[in-house]
Amino acid sequence: MGVGQVNTLESVPDLESSMYLKMHGYPCVRLLNLSGEIGCANPARDKVIAPVVRYKNIDELTHSSAILVSKMRSNLYNGFDDVGALNDQEFAEKVSGVLVEPRVDGQTKAKGFSPVEKFPQAEFSPYQNASYEWNLIGSGIMWNKYDFPVFLLSQDSAVIIEEIANKNEKRKKPYTMDVAEFDLVMQTTKSGTHDSKSCLMERTCLPLGGYSVLSSFPPINVSSSEQPMPIILVVASMDSASFFRDKSLGADSPLSGMISLLAAVDALSQVDDANTFKKQIIFLIVTGEAWGYLGSRRFLAELDAQTDNVNGIDINQIELVLEIGSVGKSISHGINSFFTHSELGERFSATNRSIDALKGALKSLGSDSIKISMASSLNPGIPPSSLMAFMRQNRPISGVVLEDFDTVFTNKFYHSNLDDFSNINSSVIAAAASLVSRALYILASDKELNTTALSSINVNSSLVEDLLGCLLTCEPGLSCELVKDHITPTSVCPNNYVGVLQGEPTSTPYPEYVSDVSRFVWNFLAEKTSLPSKNTNSSCSESCSNKDHVCIRAETPAKGSCVVSTTRYIPAYSTRLKFESDKWILLPPNASDPLGMVDPVWTESFWNVIGLRTYTVQSATYDRLVLLAGIIVTVLAYLAIAVTRTVVAKALKHD
Repeated sequence: MGVGQVNTLESVPDLESSMYLKMHGYPCVRLLNLSGEIGCANPARDKVIAPVVRYKNIDELTHSSAILVSKMRSNLYNGFDDVGALNDQEFAEKVSGVLVEPRVDGQTKAKGFSPVEKFPQAEFSPYQNASYEWNLIGSGIMWNKYDFPVFLLSQDSAVIIEEIANKNEKRKKPYTMDVAEFDLVMQTTKSGTHDSKSCLMERTCLPLGGYSVLSSFPPINVSSSEQPMPIILVVASMDSASFFRDKSLGADSPLSGMISLLAAVDALSQVDDANTFKKQIIFLIVTGEAWGYLGSRRFLAELDAQTDNVNGIDINQIELVLEIGSVGKSISHGINSFFTHSELGERFSATNRSIDALKGALKSLGSDSIKISMASSLNPGIPPSSLMAFMRQNRPISGVVLEDFDTVFTNKFYHSNLDDFSNINSSVIAAAASLVSRALYILASDKELNTTALSSINVNSSLVEDLLGCLLTCEPGLSCELVKDHITPTSVCPNNYVGVLQGEPTSTPYPEYVSDVSRFVWNFLAEKTSLPSKNTNSSCSESCSNKDHVCIRAETPAKGSCVVSTTRYIPAYSTRLKFESDKWILLPPNASDPLGMVDPVWTESFWNVIGLRTYTVQSATYDRLVLLAGIIVTVLAYLAIAVTRTVVAKALKHD
């Protein structure tokens, strides 16, 4: 046989790769709170190994198996209720692990899938009707604890696993079986720390959190002695959640709102009279909202404490909060329909002005394809949103949430891995950005409607398309030119799970402690809301000498530049936590922090490695038969030797 016709094994890794097939996918992992655990993990300290079989029903499973399930069977995927809700004892005894195919059938698309509650995070609501169903198809399965591993397979790995399941099924005499090996051992399982309090004490977990981004337009002069202007706070969220940790895109909820905000900032940056604004516009893109409104609550706590992170911003000056929620699915019969959700009344007087500004913006657009309406008065109040945190604090603030739904979510995949690029419409997001940018100009100018000025504020639809491709797809993903022009990303495929907070919370974190999306948003906002530096030498590599300046694009191969901007990182983590002496400490409940009283305090377990691979093993029955045959051969050989020795001894004796 010629050279090159055989694969030679030159090392142990070569041998391993020939024996084991590494599978790629997205795991469900172990999370903890003050009450206990949710999510998935191996049941003990060891890897889980089981034969791969295609799941049909629980009665057909004769032994513990790694079952392959398909989203095509929506009754199974939508909560696993028909097979015992995943945490049923019989199901857990017969199932060692679950492998989920990535394909989606028409029935699932039509019915939808959402693994969270029907009223997400109802405990933070400013009203009492916690039984209202905003999310009609919410199953709540994400909040259960599963003592077996669950993986969502990649497309390529799903093809391999399907072939393995079919091969196992066709084996009539299963002397060998193809098995899946799950490595999803959690440190909290190994150490026996089963809630956030104990795992933080034993350092087997870290709190969920990250870095929100704040940016003022125009920049704030913190050294000015002039009376500070009233503040219009514009809020959007950058994090999502999913049953599968690393598959949390959140295209409609909430990324459509964040992308709309970024496009609105870009449009406003083109106006040349921002220095005449009568009100200060502050943009706040928060993270951790899917896990107890961590970003917005921490921002409010920083304002109360008047930390350096919010220097120059007074909570008493916040006149209005305008939140951009889910705005990617509002198109119906060619009409982009948006709804304003708010609390009305005398103490929320600025709410009416903000709604009037949105209507004025709509009028200036002169488009019959955009419609804006007030949400139904039959709603119990505002929908799940960051505005809830502002309304539950001691000084209620007027606020409006702009959404693509009225009484119930239009997003059928709320907080699921299926809320991806295909679930939204770019033209709708651009329409929302047009409304917001012009409404903000009206509110900040605080003067009679200037049609000429408003008509000059136009959203760049190409920018919206670029943002969608960068932040919601893998091609081009974070390797797109727009992102690479601002930062050096650490990965290509975006993932909008909040992650964990590493190190001490600070306004100047190490770049490696901040997510790619947060760093991009910081640089994008710092550039769009900035004034050029008056210094002749404005290049920088990390920071700027003037405290009013920030260094943008510092990560890029080209040199960064110093600009005048009030753009800051705001740490986002539970108000019940404090970082002290290089560790996290759980604070006791405080009656002055009503949302802290109901805060679950989410944490994520450590792990050494997460892996999934397949290989072929001999069946235990076959091994036992081989062992039995070996014992029989050994006994027979012993008897034959004994008989032979006896015969030989007699023959010698006879001689």
